[in-house]
Amino acid sequence: MSYPTPPGWYPDTAAPGTERWWDGTAWTAHTRAPAAAPVPAPMPVPAPAPQGGGSARAVALVVAGAVVVGAVVTGAVLLTRNDDPEAPTAHASQSPTRTGTDGVPGDDDPSPDGTPAHEAANVLTDQLNGITLPIPDGWERPERTSGQLLTMRTKDSYDCPGASSSYCYPGTVTTRTPGGTDATTPEALAKEDIAEAADRAYEEDIVGRRIHGGITAHRQTAAGEVTVAGRTGYYIRWKVTTAKGPGGYVQTLAFPSPVGSESPVIVRYAFDAGPDGPSLALMDTLTKGIRPLGGKATDGGVGSAVEHPAG
Repeated sequence: MSYPTPPGWYPDTAAPGTERWWDGTAWTAHTRAPAAAPVPAPMPVPAPAPQGGGSARAVALVVAGAVVVGAVVTGAVLLTRNDDPEAPTAHASQSPTRTGTDGVPGDDDPSPDGTPAHEAANVLTDQLNGITLPIPDGWERPERTSGQLLTMRTKDSYDCPGASSSYCYPGTVTTRTPGGTDATTPEALAKEDIAEAADRAYEEDIVGRRIHGGITAHRQTAAGEVTVAGRTGYYIRWKVTTAKGPGGYVQTLAFPSPVGSESPVIVRYAFDAGPDGPSLALMDTLTKGIRPLGGKATDGGVGSAVEHPAG
């Protein structure tokens, strides 16, 4: 009988020198530098024994015993770290997926530290999907996010208009891997995802709070093909009206990953409307700034000249 591998940090074969978080069912985007293996504490050196053959032999036995104990502990540590046949190996699957509920503004439930090793402070790195996004001035990558999505958001926050003791953010961007869908094209993926993206941002958050009082109406303001990191993608943008607060703009961007098997990637944007919300032009700037992990965008794709209406 096989048992599910428990959640934990395991070696990431796709990124040597890092560990990736296994949530018990799937790999997440959270990585870290490997934790240092525990080192046995040095054994105390016995004080010089009085002259005599028997005492000298006793000292030798104590020292020898300390060496054996240290070797046994070290061996146990190495076996625990490297020889567990049930331990998963990151990216061993041909098409790893990330599962979980979506992150939303206003919720800071803890999740594993998602800071990739050696990541630049002004770049959001999605190692699982093989892309990077520029972090704009005035934005940040939170140390904790709800769910298992990579997120960046505005540094400024405000009290959510529809829920007490909650914080909302004028701008939020998340990346995710779609799962459980029959959609095979970026256009189909975007059309399928946009309603859920709107609900997560302005209807109800991950723990059921209606932080904006819920969505009362929506209308599509833009849609079309666009080139993302050298691949042909598709975006849909909605303007949503909420029961409380200014409402906002939600955009779903779907495109094939520029690396590996080109599995689909979804980037969600949620910008508050009104004077305190980010400029809609920033959505286009961020889309143009998406790059393949470890490289520059290649030429190709359709729609690089598509204009995104302001909405």
